[in-house]
Amino acid sequence: MSAARIEQAMTRLNAAMERIEAARADIEQKAGDNTGDGASNAGGSQRVMALVNAHEKLREEVADTIGQIDNLIEELEA
Repeated sequence: MSAARIEQAMTRLNAAMERIEAARADIEQKAGDNTGDGASNAGGSQRVMALVNAHEKLREEVADTIGQIDNLIEELEA
């Protein structure tokens, strides 16, 4: 994989993570704006937290995978 393709992939990954983060912030804001039933809000908050946790786990996995790809590229170039 060429350096340009790696850079493009990193740019796309970063853009995707920014979109995910913006969506998460929007969901949290909307959840905070709701003044309806407390039980309904609690369920929504739990779902939001589950999504946030899943997002963080995926972000860590992507970072680890990118690190592995970096190591492989370094080995191939050596």
